[in-house]
Amino acid sequence: MTKHLTKITDLSKQEILQIFKDAKDLQCQYLNSGQNTLYFKSKTMAMIFEKPSLRTRVSFEVAAIHLGGNAVYLTSSDILASGSAIKGRESISDIAKNLENFTDIVLARTFSHETIKLLAENSNIPVINALCDLHHPTQTLADLYTVYDYFGGFPENLKMAFVGDGCNTANSLMLGCDIMDIKFSIATPKGYEIPESILQLAKKHQPEICNEPEKAVKNADVIYTDTWVSMGLENEFQQRLEIFKPYQVNKKLLSHAKSGVKIMHCMPAHRGEEITSDVIDGPASMVFAQSSAKLYIAKALLKFLTQQQ
Repeated sequence: MTKHLTKITDLSKQEILQIFKDAKDLQCQYLNSGQNTLYFKSKTMAMIFEKPSLRTRVSFEVAAIHLGGNAVYLTSSDILASGSAIKGRESISDIAKNLENFTDIVLARTFSHETIKLLAENSNIPVINALCDLHHPTQTLADLYTVYDYFGGFPENLKMAFVGDGCNTANSLMLGCDIMDIKFSIATPKGYEIPESILQLAKKHQPEICNEPEKAVKNADVIYTDTWVSMGLENEFQQRLEIFKPYQVNKKLLSHAKSGVKIMHCMPAHRGEEITSDVIDGPASMVFAQSSAKLYIAKALLKFLTQQQ
């Protein structure tokens, strides 16, 4: 049966740890020799992007090349058009069946999780969710790998606190922490919480949910934030800017967490909005380590999913 990554809960704790081991091995191998074992030799990845991307697109494209393969970049106008099986140039199921004739893995960034599900349900090659409205599993893998690498594993009682919007990034991070037995807290404005349908996917631990950033970051080892205005919500910019002002990650907020707390942000960052420059560029920041981790995770995922075939 084909293995897909449509959401982080498609992976077990053991599988995530294996991906982390492979990521570390591939990272060290490339740093030491300037090349990697060609786990993706002569293979091709189709990259469907309805939304813009810097880190995810580049990391996966480079990963494919480093592992001996290549990638074909497809914008929404190339195939998905409106992103709808009804309004698009052709049905999502037909797109999936055609791509499996030509390529070996599909990486898709879409507006709707339903598009990801339809691609996976109709594909005999792996489909990787590169972000949708509900989930961002590749980002969560990079985030948790960054924490894993920094702490030398996941210490007992490790706590991650998310401050801001209960968005796709927060959804996936919460579920990833649940899988890996990491304490998770989140502070959002009222009305912007993680959806109940996502909370129900947590099988082991219930997150701490509140509306007060100072409460969420208490005893936190890591504080995480993301943009207040996700792609597709630009028409809410001014409204969100006012509502989320008390949720800015700044030095004052850091004072409510543990001494030595680390800071994460998946980027793109809007400095002076959800996070201040002195924090993102300061000694507590792991933001650019997160960015580099995306390449190692991309390589490990291509290896992992190829070997599942």
